[in-house]
Amino acid sequence: MSSWVIRGLRTGLRTTAYPRRPETAAGVSPGLPDDGVYSAETAAAIAARCPSGALAAQDGHLHVDERRCVHAYRCVRQTEEPAGWRSGYEWATAVGDGEPGSSFRRSIHLIVVDAGDCGACLHEVRQLNNPYYNMHRLGFFVTPTPRHADILLVVGPVTDHMRVALQKTYDAMPTPKRVVAVGTCALSGGVFGPSFVSARGVADVLPVDVEVPGQPPPPLAILHGLLVAVGRAAPAASREATR
Repeated sequence: MSSWVIRGLRTGLRTTAYPRRPETAAGVSPGLPDDGVYSAETAAAIAARCPSGALAAQDGHLHVDERRCVHAYRCVRQTEEPAGWRSGYEWATAVGDGEPGSSFRRSIHLIVVDAGDCGACLHEVRQLNNPYYNMHRLGFFVTPTPRHADILLVVGPVTDHMRVALQKTYDAMPTPKRVVAVGTCALSGGVFGPSFVSARGVADVLPVDVEVPGQPPPPLAILHGLLVAVGRAAPAASREATR
């Protein structure tokens, strides 16, 4: 018997148990800044350090727009009184109308489109196929053709040269279909858009059903977004709606 087979048997199962059980291993999520109450001066100072406009201060309250957070960490590393920070990875929110039908209860094929991504979010998406996250165990598979795809997963702010290609990919998909926007650029344009060569995110071009914030979001956050898209996980509460 191959020594690699023996080593694998001795190592045992290393695939995450999520979503059956919460993942508690260190390093699976960078976390996100949290809303909080500070003195007016402190809240303003923390918000001023954010390069992407994700933080806003009002009467001592620090408000976080997760759709714009780029994980610069200035709000926690370059201030005497850092912003609150929350761990976790179930960040995906449902923004589309309607519930997924019975078609999404079987194995789901997704097509991934890089619409001007810097490479960070796309790298995290690729991790879903590795043995640790192994999205195949949950019935998710990547297809190279939109004609076989149920979910369109998009990273990047949608640069002008990708706008037509993205629209054609969406149009070629059979119905019913879902769109999952992954990463800050795909949600709000990030630091690149809107501009004369870039949209302010996927929603400028296509109807988005699920948004996954983070720059880049960790693989478990993306996996949560896919589960939300097919109705197998509850979406995170919209923080804007709770204010």
